[in-house]
Amino acid sequence: MRVSGAYGRGAAAAAAAVALAATASGCGGGGSGPVVDGTAPPVPYAGPLHIATREATGDDPAALLAASGAAGRALECTSRIYAGGSSGAWSEGDGGSTPEEGLTAYFDMEEPDVPRTGYRVERRDADRVLFSYDVGLRTKVAVVVAKDQPGRPGWGPETSASCDPAELPASFTDRGPYQIWTDGHGARVPVTTLNTTEGPAHCGWQQARFLELGAATGSREYARDPHGVLPPGSLAAPYDPDAALPADARDTGYHRKGEELWTTPDTSRVYVRTSHGVEAWPAVTPGHGCA
Repeated sequence: MRVSGAYGRGAAAAAAAVALAATASGCGGGGSGPVVDGTAPPVPYAGPLHIATREATGDDPAALLAASGAAGRALECTSRIYAGGSSGAWSEGDGGSTPEEGLTAYFDMEEPDVPRTGYRVERRDADRVLFSYDVGLRTKVAVVVAKDQPGRPGWGPETSASCDPAELPASFTDRGPYQIWTDGHGARVPVTTLNTTEGPAHCGWQQARFLELGAATGSREYARDPHGVLPPGSLAAPYDPDAALPADARDTGYHRKGEELWTTPDTSRVYVRTSHGVEAWPAVTPGHGCA
């Protein structure tokens, strides 16, 4: 069963979440190109490789699925589709002479935040090829390349889609900006549920750290600012490096590298517990951000 609506494999795949960080099946990290032989999935994508798309007006799963055509439907996400869309036009010489060169053109043109090696051919038609990047025999990144389409000479990307970064191997996410948390069962938590990142360097905020909670359902953002690098008024309250857990604090079960996330009904702060004590991270004031 593939993606048939806004979400992926649903509850039936939840038991596999713990294994998603393991080495990707059929996903080699070396070689001179992005494609490997790989291992065929138990149920290859059997739908059409060309599905009409419409531009996404938001980042909700239904919009991303509509924008990503066949690529979105080829995904096998445990949580929700994370990114997806269709490619624009390109000039003569930008496309490739083979489907594999078309996949390379996708990385060059789109610069997606996904692995660049370890793909395999999942489906091949006369003028389209579906490449998939699999983890545990489940497709987490899908790219459909097409040949000589209007405004797209040669082989190049038509549609693409990917699952939440937490469903990609740790060997990839550990090299990027992602700070993946795990839940009480040891499963990697989707970044659309919980995400922490360092502040952007181009604003001089790299000594701060941001926490986004519930991005998939209306996010709340908090910040750790021990050095006071954020502009005045950015935070609803001061950062407290030596806080006490309130009596109504609840352990979310989310943890990362010795940190535990605690919340209370008062959403103006979250609490991060470590071996050194408890920190209170205040909410970010709406409208404040790095331009």
